[in-house]
Amino acid sequence: MNNVVKMFLNLVVVGALSGAVLSGVFSKADPMIKANKEKELREAIFIVLPDARDFKVFEKTVGAEKLIVYKGIDASGSPVGVAFKADGGGFQGNVGLMVGLDREYLKLKGMEVLEQLETPGLGDRIREEAFKEQFKGLDVKPKVEYIKYRKPEKPNQIQAITGATISSEAVVKNINNAVSKVIANFPLDEMNKPESAPAAAPVEAQNGK
Repeated sequence: MNNVVKMFLNLVVVGALSGAVLSGVFSKADPMIKANKEKELREAIFIVLPDARDFKVFEKTVGAEKLIVYKGIDASGSPVGVAFKADGGGFQGNVGLMVGLDREYLKLKGMEVLEQLETPGLGDRIREEAFKEQFKGLDVKPKVEYIKYRKPEKPNQIQAITGATISSEAVVKNINNAVSKVIANFPLDEMNKPESAPAAAPVEAQNGK
């Protein structure tokens, strides 16, 4: 019985020490993870709004959802468009995007993938430049569509990735949902008001790096 008790106590001590170590590691790593995510988000904003030299953050709560829009401005403070996240389910998990929309709310300026767990070699090809390039200058009225096995025929269409229709559809669906929310809740006159000229932007921001 004593041996059993000793073994149990040893396991408790080892477990407690392991937990303390893991907790310490997490407490140090967590700020770094958050900082990296913020850096990636900032870089993505400048990628999808290439004319922007700075941005202003606008937030609104609609029901239980908090909407965030990044209003891009050029060196003179004039608006160049808005950026916003577009999240939703893909084939294997969340597909998180950063989307750029022009100042007239008519065309996309770009799309960048922030998060995805799609199948390697198939669905994860949504990260490839050839796929992302299709969204530059794409009409959002009517809503973005995808077609399969042939080139786009309309200014609001992209070609789905062969063998990854679900992932392609997820990107299109997420963009359409997010665009609808932005248009409905962030009026053009509000987003097109000029801002104070920004201070000199970092080279990383200007280059989208």
